Amino acid sequence: MERPGVAWAVPGLLFFVVFAIAPMAGVLYLSFTHWDGLSTPQFTGAENWSRFFGDSQVWQSTAVTGVLLVGNIAVQAPISILLGVWSAGYQRNRAVLSAIFFLPLLLSTAATAIMWRQLLDPNFGLPSTLGRLFPGDTNPLGTQTGAIVCLVLVTSWQFVPFHSLLYQGAARAVPQTLYQAAAIDGAGRVRQFFHITLPQLRNTMITSSIFMVVGGLTAFDIVLLLTNGGPGTDTSILPFSMYQSAFRTYDYGYASAIASFLLLLATAASVLLTKLSGYDKMTSTLEGL
Repeated sequence: MERPGVAWAVPGLLFFVVFAIAPMAGVLYLSFTHWDGLSTPQFTGAENWSRFFGDSQVWQSTAVTGVLLVGNIAVQAPISILLGVWSAGYQRNRAVLSAIFFLPLLLSTAATAIMWRQLLDPNFGLPSTLGRLFPGDTNPLGTQTGAIVCLVLVTSWQFVPFHSLLYQGAARAVPQTLYQAAAIDGAGRVRQFFHITLPQLRNTMITSSIFMVVGGLTAFDIVLLLTNGGPGTDTSILPFSMYQSAFRTYDYGYASAIASFLLLLATAASVLLTKLSGYDKMTSTLEGL
């Protein structure tokens, strides 16, 4: 069977150029200008970038972004794998529980953040009624550590179902003959999980990890609505710093520099993850091969 000609890719390429490449090029250009959003952009050379590399707040935001990213991956990955593999069974009770587990995925991030902000309110929320679960300061969003932990847990609560859904589909695609052969050889469920299931989920793990990395680097609304970058600037991540520069101080040139750096960081992280995993060298369409 012959491969489709290049002409088949033209609509997709045009869409990508118009809605991805062109906006990114525009943002990169604006990063070399001073623009308040209304007047004509004034070219300033590398002034914004010089300010960017000397801005301690930006590097603090970069560090906070990295901490949240690592925390989200550390929490979401193992839970998603276990839930996805468990829900891959065809029993009715698993189907019902899976539907319940996936409910948070149906909520918007804004609704999720507002709901959890009310639940974590120190005066009227869970800390005021379940003080034993919140030792010390009853305001979990009042310290940097507490706010970061809350952001990780709330983000995981919403997006674990998405990654579990990926693993559920992948686990159902694993040939049952592998498990049957392992059972004949005396392997129990634990050994089957580590020696059959996990290796077969390799491709899905890479895909899920890339989603987590890109999502973690571009998250914004949950920080804005849950902590507003606080306490102080302790949870101000890069997208939040970009928002403040653009929509609070109307310095769109500097905000574009932050956006360009964020784009490069997300692209580099995705490419590095792909290279280290060997995903780009895989030729089989089967899981784990």
